Parts: sequence; structure tokens; C-alpha cells
Amino acid sequence: MDTFIYNDMTFSVAASGTAWDILRQLPNDSTAVVGTGLFPGVAASDATARALALVKSIYPVGVRSVGPDVSHPMRIGNLRIVGPDVTHPNFIYWDKDSVSCPK
Repeated sequence: MDTFIYNDMTFSVAASGTAWDILRQLPNDSTAVVGTGLFPGVAASDATARALALVKSIYPVGVRSVGPDVSHPMRIGNLRIVGPDVTHPNFIYWDKDSVSCPK
């Protein structure tokens, strides 16, 4: 079983027959199943890389901002986030310069 940490969450990749399971360690020391029976026939090192990519898409890092309420910005500490004046929800990614709908 291989473990990795993403966004302060601990995940583990465990073999399940010829496939792989992804588990998340919860703060109360229990586990939650993220996915089971994934990546059949893949080697352990490749399964960990694929699991990390899957976890990054399931648990994106950022802030969801729903427009068009531009008169009431959200606050996270001293950071003030003003949503764009649009009619659909947006997701603000920390690692990109633009605001766009998640795909």
C-alpha cells in the first residue's frame, strides 16, 4: 500500500486483486473509499501516479464563486474575492490566471 498527501489530506493506494483501490484517511482515523477496482493490470508506481491525478480532479484546490453578486465579495482571511458578473458558477483556481467553469 502506497500513501500520498494532497491538500492536507492523506490518501492510500491499495491492491485489490489485479486492480487498485484509493482510500482517504479521515481526521477521526476512519477511512473513506474514493474509488475501487481502478487501473486494472497497472504497476504499483503507475497506479500511484494515476491515483494522484484522479484525486486532483476529484478534490480541486480553489474557491467556488457564484455570480453575479459582485456587491458582496467573499472573504478568506484578508483575501477578498469578488465574483465575476456572470449567470453561471465559476471556479477560481489558485494555479491559473483565469477564472473559468470547471470542465
